[in-house]
Amino acid sequence: MNRPKAPLLLALALLLAGAAVLVSRPMSERLGPPATSSAPTAPSPAAAAAPRTRAPLAPDAAEALPTGEALVEALRTRYGARLNDPHVQMRMLEQLMRHFQQRYPTGWEEPLLALVRQAFPELYEELALRLRQRVAYGQWMETHQQALRERPVAERRQAVWEQRHQLFGEETARRIWAAELRNESVTNALSIIDALPQEGVPGRLERYKQSLAQTFGDEAPGYLQAHQQELMDRFLELGSVQRELGAMTPEQRAEHLRTVRQGMGLDEEALARWKELDTRRDARWALGEQYMAERAALSVQHTGADLEARLGELRARYFADEAQTLAEEEASGFYRFGEPRQWGRN
Repeated sequence: MNRPKAPLLLALALLLAGAAVLVSRPMSERLGPPATSSAPTAPSPAAAAAPRTRAPLAPDAAEALPTGEALVEALRTRYGARLNDPHVQMRMLEQLMRHFQQRYPTGWEEPLLALVRQAFPELYEELALRLRQRVAYGQWMETHQQALRERPVAERRQAVWEQRHQLFGEETARRIWAAELRNESVTNALSIIDALPQEGVPGRLERYKQSLAQTFGDEAPGYLQAHQQELMDRFLELGSVQRELGAMTPEQRAEHLRTVRQGMGLDEEALARWKELDTRRDARWALGEQYMAERAALSVQHTGADLEARLGELRARYFADEAQTLAEEEASGFYRFGEPRQWGRN
């Protein structure tokens, strides 16, 4: 019987809606102005495969999912052309695990495998093996979770990779966690760039771009375009870059920030928006410095309820609608304008 395509696509969308894939996120998602891209963050090795997690699907998704032939066809449509890739296999199986674990808290593997056999009979043995590997890996992570937390990052990463190689084989593991490997490569490159003693911001930027090209190969231009904001933020967060920017005049700093943003692929329209945002940020920080200076003077001259009343007036004079928010922050011990400024970031 022919079935309309629209319900199948809707069913597939519902299947994917609540499934947070454990092995496919390359970088942490960050928000940043204005109008540039951001990307998902690679989980730490210990978190990259939280074992047998029964994360809920989207509201009512479990009840709305199709069954039988409709679900089989939806899986074939979504995964069939790429299911020889171990990463895609793992992605599909983890999504199905969530669905069947929610429906069948015990005994979920049998109906899952029955569906896989029906949808992909030619790959059934390989997918069944991959599921056993994934379950064993999840059990190992669950058993060793506390011990891994207590180990240094490098040792924890090594232990996790050794287990992945043992369970999946080295080549398959590298293909499943390729995004994590690339993220580690970028992180290592940034550490090296940050430690360069004599390099200026333009030189560090050029080395960073070279490392991205080496890590992502032919995919580098597309990846850079899709993740401009995050990649730019990671570079600007380097201590060496922040120290150099902080030592510049405002004119020099504006020129170097433009160089960084332009080097990361931003167009003229985006560069103009960033310049405008920098101007607003500079004005706000200048106001914040004045506020902190007056606040310090009041703290010397007054105490107790009298000081609190005067500080309330001061906050209202400087920040109007944000006065209450600042008061709550300061009550908790946080002083936003007492923190080091992150040039190009706030």
